[in-house]
Amino acid sequence: MQTIRGIPVSEGVIIGRVFLIEDNESLRVPRRSINAPDAPAEIERFEFARRAAIDELNELHATAADEMGKEAAKIFLFHIGAFNDPSILNPIRAMIEGELVTAEYASSAVLALLADKFAQHPDSTFQSKVDDLRDLASRLLRHLGGQKISTITDADEDQTVIVARDLTPSQTAGFDRDKVRGFVTDLGGKTSHTAIVASALGLPAVVGTRTLSKIARDGQSIIVDGSNGVVILDPDDETLDHYLLRVEQVRKARISLHELADLPAVTADGTKITLLGNIEFPEEIDLVLDDGGKGIGLYRTEFLYLTRNTLPTEEDHYQSYKQCVDRLNGLPLTIRTIDLGADKYTQLQSENPERNPFLGLRSIRYCLANLGLFRTQLRAILRASAHGPVRVMFPLVTNISEFRTGKYFLREEMENLDEQGIAYDRDIQVGMMLEVPAAALMANAFAREVDFFSLGTNDLVQYTLAVDRTNEQVASLYTPIHPAVLKLVRDVSRSARRHDIPISSCGASSGDPEFAALLIGLGIRTLSVTASGIPLLKQAIRGLTVEHCERIAKKAISYDSETEAAGYVRDRLRKLVPEVFERRPLD
Repeated sequence: MQTIRGIPVSEGVIIGRVFLIEDNESLRVPRRSINAPDAPAEIERFEFARRAAIDELNELHATAADEMGKEAAKIFLFHIGAFNDPSILNPIRAMIEGELVTAEYASSAVLALLADKFAQHPDSTFQSKVDDLRDLASRLLRHLGGQKISTITDADEDQTVIVARDLTPSQTAGFDRDKVRGFVTDLGGKTSHTAIVASALGLPAVVGTRTLSKIARDGQSIIVDGSNGVVILDPDDETLDHYLLRVEQVRKARISLHELADLPAVTADGTKITLLGNIEFPEEIDLVLDDGGKGIGLYRTEFLYLTRNTLPTEEDHYQSYKQCVDRLNGLPLTIRTIDLGADKYTQLQSENPERNPFLGLRSIRYCLANLGLFRTQLRAILRASAHGPVRVMFPLVTNISEFRTGKYFLREEMENLDEQGIAYDRDIQVGMMLEVPAAALMANAFAREVDFFSLGTNDLVQYTLAVDRTNEQVASLYTPIHPAVLKLVRDVSRSARRHDIPISSCGASSGDPEFAALLIGLGIRTLSVTASGIPLLKQAIRGLTVEHCERIAKKAISYDSETEAAGYVRDRLRKLVPEVFERRPLD
């Protein structure tokens, strides 16, 4: 028996047989030249393939909507949007015409470059979009005659578990569910579209196992615990009996979480908790609203830079922000100013790349060192604020002067708009993300300056514990349920209440019901999470009282170690809301 741990992305347990598929082909194809007179025809070939891909995606979307529900189906609308995005299409056309290369090469090269940029971005949410770009490239190349999309057609077991280095959303959606009951990949992340599709299909899935595809054999007995990120090859009889019981427990506990979308996020004792969404692209707003989100608490805007080879214009910014405002139809939108600097995109452009960019010129520091770029974004945000409720949020602020300087430039752009007679919200709120211990410890001083706080738990945990959250070798040390982290959250929350300013939490950990219960117990009443995390979070909230959460948080902070704290929290919540936490590991 061999046990491998990975990242849980789709709940449930499956006991089956391994079906290995070969690694997906690279996005890169051989460079082939064309003659200058043939360039227009080559561009037309590309346009024909693009339109064919869109037609195919429209059909796939319609089928997926019937079989998987609206949330997962909208992933394919995102793909359709990408095939209409000038920031993706124009570089492909320009490469064909300017470098006189085939449509296949230009398409693969541009999408590969974009995938590299996303893969190197410090935000794991961008990293998780790499498989979508691979999916787009594969589909486009197939219509150009250069590549096939892999499908699972040879599996003959009715309890098949796919094991692969990686999978695209299209591959996952194309599984024969009469045979394929789960999957495991070496690569991948929690917020990838492949993971969302797996969850919508009810396929237990674990990603990030690193080497399983090299270890597993076709036909080998396998258990996939998609709730806890555990994969077991050749389980012994005792383990098999344990998981057969687990399967039955999950079956009895499973409910249709999406039925909660229209119900209020209110604790059992009547306290309202506001649930917002985190997005990278305007199209994701529909997913948030469908799952019951009441606005956007974190709009990451780096995609405007990572999807092109030239800097976005003010109009590019404005159109993206206005599209978000229009989709929200009166619900709030919080725009985080660009969080660049620790990514490959900016390091490659630097004359002197930094040795440790995560502790270097990134986020608000990068903006203040690149004022033209910063002013362009601020001006676009202000223009968009004329159309609906918009808030500005500065990331990774570590000292008062950074916030004051950022706000100074915002006011200057207000004056410039006034001179030109351009409308904007004169009372636009300006807040900050609390992501480093220094800012958390100085929360009282910041609270006198800002309109709101937003806890960025991803970086707060990383910097507090000195653990790189993307480093698999120390991933086990990265835990938000650490007494030191909880004490910082408690102190920040107290400062916010003392100065009567709103506070939310927008890190990925906020979507974990265990950590969310602690946040509520520490005084946080607004949580911003990915769309797919809203239903389960709402179920947990409706089963808990604020008093429950406060007692649990107080006790968790008193422990000396994160292991004791996490064990206590998990045990208490499993007893209070078993319908949510029975999905966690059995003792």
